[in-house]
Amino acid sequence: MAAIRSAPISAAAIVAPRGFGRRRRLVPCLAAPAGGASGVTASASRKMLPRSALHASASTTGAPDRDEAAAESLVRAELSKLACPICYYPLVSSIDHRSPPSESDSSLECPTCKKLYSKDDYWDLTVAVGSTEYSETMPAATELFRTQLVSFLYERGWRQNFIWGGFPGLEKEFEMAKDYLKPTSGGIIIDASCGSGLFSRLFVKSGLYCLVVALDFSENMLKQCKEFIKQENISDERLVLVRADISRLPFVSGSIDALHAGAAIHCWPSPACAIAEISRVLRPGGIFVGSTFIADVLPPVIPLLRIGRPYIDQITGNNTFLSELELEDLCRACGLVNFTFVRNGFYIMFSATKAS
Repeated sequence: MAAIRSAPISAAAIVAPRGFGRRRRLVPCLAAPAGGASGVTASASRKMLPRSALHASASTTGAPDRDEAAAESLVRAELSKLACPICYYPLVSSIDHRSPPSESDSSLECPTCKKLYSKDDYWDLTVAVGSTEYSETMPAATELFRTQLVSFLYERGWRQNFIWGGFPGLEKEFEMAKDYLKPTSGGIIIDASCGSGLFSRLFVKSGLYCLVVALDFSENMLKQCKEFIKQENISDERLVLVRADISRLPFVSGSIDALHAGAAIHCWPSPACAIAEISRVLRPGGIFVGSTFIADVLPPVIPLLRIGRPYIDQITGNNTFLSELELEDLCRACGLVNFTFVRNGFYIMFSATKAS
């Protein structure tokens, strides 16, 4: 990345020139942070779990009882971030309603709407979970990734094909993401639309975060993620799998340090609702890093795409972004500032920070 350059541009500036490694910073636009529904205080939301707690259960010295207590304390702190996707209130133990969640809980309950959420291979924290008669069809792109076939193929050739659009490859993308995410090291990160857990597993192996949340709406993707975790002998001590809708994130407001979404935003039913939710769950100073496709590398077709985009998006179920300025504007509207990006062909990786 030696060729990376940073320079401010105004909203009226011409679209950034092409070429991998060219990084630009758009003018930060301060905006009030999005409000949350929980009663978490600003000071509490800024706290991150201590890195030392990660190794509590693996310690070879000291009192075993103390190690077990520290590990249990870490688990409780992790689970206390989970919230009802309907009410946004922190979930409690379904056995003892006065107690916060513990590692032994196989189901959690919302203290207000009394809805139960269970765990099998993953925590299912979707709004409609448990309904027997109601079913809801998502856009085509979302439903495609819920199939067994695509979930199986995703890490076995599907994702690798993104190189045609300028994606630099998994290892390079991960290094770039880590660079953006450095200020949040030691905290809690959500790998949203994690698919089969490509990045989730790398985040766990890196040891950069005390907790990694692998989150996806696809049941089959999460099952694939679970299989890869077993194959690679990855400890689940710092990893939790959650099924959730990106537009109804089941976390306490202001409780998350970072959120990563690789090659995902174009598949979200409503990027605006999703990024508003991301802003809600991020603590002040928390960082959102995402990557997607940008269409403005083909200038002659941009006017046609601008006219036909609503119809194309409706048919394909994907969202078409015509420039990085659209992403910057969307982030700013949701209370995310300091928008920075890197471009390579159709590919863009960007970061934005939750306003303090």
